[in-house]
Amino acid sequence: PPDHLNRLFTVLGIESSCDDTGAAVVRSDGVILGEALASQSHIHEEWGGVVPGLAKNAHEEALDRVIDTALKEAGTTLNEIDAIGVTVGPGLEICLRVGCTKARELALE
Repeated sequence: PPDHLNRLFTVLGIESSCDDTGAAVVRSDGVILGEALASQSHIHEEWGGVVPGLAKNAHEEALDRVIDTALKEAGTTLNEIDAIGVTVGPGLEICLRVGCTKARELALE
C-alpha cells in the first residue's frame, strides 16, 4: 500500500452524552496520548439523578477546559489533530448537542 496509508493519525474524541464531560487524544494505533474528564456527580447528587438542564450547562462550562487539558497532556495542539470524533448517541439530546456543536466548531477552525 502507498506510504500515506500507513501513516499514524491522531484523533480528538469528545464525550458529552450524559453527566461527565470527557476528551481524549488517541493515535490510530490505539495509544491514548492524553485524556481529561470533568465529573458532574456533585451537581446531580442532591437530585438523586441526572438533571438534563444542569448537565448541559456543566458541559458548556467544562468542555473547553477538558479539551485543552487533553491536548496539553498529549503534548499536541489542535492544529496537529487529524480528525475529531464525538459521541452522537445514545445519551441526553441537549447534552450530546453541546459536544457536537463544539466538535463542528473545532473542525471548521
